[in-house]
Amino acid sequence: MKYDPRMNTAPDGFDPRRDLPAGFWDFYLPLHRKYTAWQQELVAKRQAQLRAAHEGKLPDYLPPSEISRGDWKVTLPEWVLDQRNQMTGPVDDAELSVKMLNSGAPGVMLDLEDSMANTWENLMTGHDNAIRALYGELEYCCKGEEPVAVKPSKTVVYLRARGLHLSQAGLLPERELTSASLFDVALIAYRVDRAKLKHNLSFYIPKTEAAEEGRWWAGVFKDLAAAKGWEPDYIKAMALVESFPMAYQFEEFAYYLRDHLLGLNLGRWDYMASLIHFNLNDPNWILPNRNTIPHDVPFFQNVRVRIPQICHRRGLLAIGGMTALYPSRVDAALNKRALEVLAVDKKNEANCGMDGAWTGHPDQNRIALEQFPVPNQLSRWDPVYDKYPDLRVAPLGVGATTLEGTRIAARTTILYRFGYLSGKGASLINGYMEDLATDRIYRLMIAQRVRHGLTAPDENGRPVNHTPELATRIYDEELDKLLAALPPDTDEAVKARYREARRQSEEMIAQGRFDPV
Repeated sequence: MKYDPRMNTAPDGFDPRRDLPAGFWDFYLPLHRKYTAWQQELVAKRQAQLRAAHEGKLPDYLPPSEISRGDWKVTLPEWVLDQRNQMTGPVDDAELSVKMLNSGAPGVMLDLEDSMANTWENLMTGHDNAIRALYGELEYCCKGEEPVAVKPSKTVVYLRARGLHLSQAGLLPERELTSASLFDVALIAYRVDRAKLKHNLSFYIPKTEAAEEGRWWAGVFKDLAAAKGWEPDYIKAMALVESFPMAYQFEEFAYYLRDHLLGLNLGRWDYMASLIHFNLNDPNWILPNRNTIPHDVPFFQNVRVRIPQICHRRGLLAIGGMTALYPSRVDAALNKRALEVLAVDKKNEANCGMDGAWTGHPDQNRIALEQFPVPNQLSRWDPVYDKYPDLRVAPLGVGATTLEGTRIAARTTILYRFGYLSGKGASLINGYMEDLATDRIYRLMIAQRVRHGLTAPDENGRPVNHTPELATRIYDEELDKLLAALPPDTDEAVKARYREARRQSEEMIAQGRFDPV
C-alpha cells in the first residue's frame, strides 16, 4: 500500500539518520513523540467542526473569559515595529527570494507552504535556501552574468512552515507519519546558528482553526528553544487568520501564544475559501465571479476591522492580505491598473487600522509602503469597539455571477494544477497570481454552483443551469482551448500533463476534496 499521493513523501530508501543533518534525528524524535499525536488530535477536531458546520452548527465566538476580559499585552521588539509591507513568495525559488529580500520591503515571508509545490525535492531546496537567506548568503545566477546576492538590510525575514493539517511521510518505520509543521520548524531551528541571525528566529504560522492550536505552537517553540539552549521566548512568530473558525477565536489564540506572537495577518484568499467550505450547504453563500467581488465586501471588511482592534489592544501588529492582480513590466495598461488597484486596496486596509499588508512583486513595495502610517498604528484602537461583529454577512447582491465566471474558474484550476504538476506552487495566470488558496476558491465556487443548481446567464444572456454534466462539459471545452493554443511542436508529455491537470481538478470537486492540500 502506498502513501496518499498528495502527501509529501521522502524518496524510497531515505534514511533520516544518514540523509538529514548529523544529529538531527535524535534531536527530533522526542519532539515527534510529544507533538505529532497532539497534532493529529487537533486535525480530527478540525474535521469534526467542518462536519458540524455542514449539519448546521456553524463556528461562533467563544464565551467571554478572563482571556477576553483581561488586560494582558505583548511588548514588541524594536526590530519588528515597521512592517508596512511584507513580501511573500516560495523559498525554493532562489532568484525570487533574493529579489524580495533586496526590494526594500520591511518584511519578507519566505514560504515553505502554499506558494511552493509540496514535494520532497522542493522542500529540501526550500530549507537550504531558507538557511542561506537568514544568514544573508543566498544568491542566484543569471546566464552569463555575475551572481546576485542578498544585500545587507534591516528587512525582517520570516519562514512560513507547512500547516498543522499536513503530515510528512517516508521518515519513520511502519508507515508512521510525523507533523509537517513540526518537521519544518524543528529542522530550521536545529540547523540555524543564532550568532549569524540579525534578529530572533521568526516563523509564519498558517491555517490555524482553533485557539487551542496556539498551545501546540507555544509548546513546540519553547521545547525547541530549550533543546537549543535559547531563552524560552526566543522564537517569534506571525500567524495568519485564514480560516473561518479562527476569525472567531484569534484573541484567545494570541493569548496562548503571547510569549512568541508578533502579530496577526488576514490571509484573505484562504479565508474566502474557508468561508465557502464552511457554508457550502447554504445557497445564500454562492459567491459571484471571484474577480468581481469588491475588496471591501462586508464578510471581509468586518474581520479586517476586527483584527487591528483586537491586535492593537493586545500590543500586536495587524497585517493585511495579498492583492492578487500583479503589475507587468511588458503590458503598460495592465501595470497601470494593477498599481491603481493596489493603492486603493492597501489604503482601505490602512483605514481599517492595519499596520501593513502583503505583496508579492518588488514593483508593489513603494506604493504599499505609502498607504500606511510610519511605523505602525499600534496606538489606534477603540476601547468601546464591539469586538463580536457579524462575520457571516452573506454576499447577496455583490459582484457578477455568470457562466463565463464558471469557465474562468475551470480554466484557472487547470492552469494552476498544470503548474503544480510541473513543480510550481504559484503561477501568474491572466495577470493574477494564483496559488493553492485561489485554486481552492475556484474549485469551491464551481462546487457551490453545481450543488445548488445555480442558474446564471451565458454570453448571450440566456439562463444556464449548473449541473455536474455542465461542469464536465466546461472542463472538456476549456482543456480543448488550452491544448489548441499550444505551439504545434509541443511535447506530448506536456499535453498529457494538461490532461492530468484537468482530470485532477474536476475529480477534486466531484469528491469534495477542498482541504488545502
